[in-house]
Amino acid sequence: MNALDIATQDRLKELAEEATGRDDVRAVVLYGGEKVFAAGADIKEMQNMDHPAMVERSRALQDSFTAVARIPKPVVAAVTGYALGGGCELALCADYRIAGERAKLGQPEILLGLIPGAGGTQRLSRLIGPSRAKDLIFTGRQVKAEEALTLGLVDRVVPDTEVYEQAHAWAARLAQGPALALRAAKESVDVGLESDIDTGLAVERTWFAGLFATEDRERGMRSFVEEGPGKAKFR
Repeated sequence: MNALDIATQDRLKELAEEATGRDDVRAVVLYGGEKVFAAGADIKEMQNMDHPAMVERSRALQDSFTAVARIPKPVVAAVTGYALGGGCELALCADYRIAGERAKLGQPEILLGLIPGAGGTQRLSRLIGPSRAKDLIFTGRQVKAEEALTLGLVDRVVPDTEVYEQAHAWAARLAQGPALALRAAKESVDVGLESDIDTGLAVERTWFAGLFATEDRERGMRSFVEEGPGKAKFR
C-alpha cells in the first residue's frame, strides 16, 4: 500500500533533490503503481513514537514533502487507488493531479485523533479553499474521483488503466518546453500564493525581465515571428 514510513519519507527527499539538480530531468511523475498511490503513513511505526520523538521527526516529515513541492520543474501525480493521509498530502505537492476512476482521496488523520502533519492543512486549503478543506479534514471522509474533480482536488479523471500513460504524456509534453520559463512560472505562482500580492508581483517581474536574457526567449520569439505560434523547438 506504499506506506510512507520514515525510510520512504527520507528517500522521497533524496529523490526530489536529485530531480531538482539533474539537468536531464525535465519533468517528474509521482506514481505508486497500478493499484494504489499511497494509503498513508505507517501507523504501526507512528504508534510507537512519543511526543519528544515526533517533535524531532515532524520537521523532517514536512521537509521531505516540501522538497517534492519545490522541485523547480513540472510535477504531475498519477493517482491510482487510495491517496489517503500522507498519500493525499504527497499528491498535493504536485502541480497537476490525474486520477483513475476508482481513486479515493482524503485526510483521515482526525480519525486517529490527529491532524494532517505533512502539509495537508496548508496545501489542501490553498488548493480547494478553506471551507472545503475543513470539511475533509474535520470529517476524515474519503472522496471518490468524481467528487475530487468537482472539489478541485484533482484536475482530470481517466480510466484506471490510463492514469500513468496520461500523466507521462502531460510530463513529456512539458519536458519539451523552455525549462527556465517553466521554472519561473512555477516559482512565481507558488511564491505568490504564499505571500502578499506585491511580493508575488515583484517575483513575477524579476523572472519576466530575466527571461529576456535566455536563448529560449530568443528562440521562441523568433519562431513566433517567422513560423507562427506554438512551433518553437527549445533546447
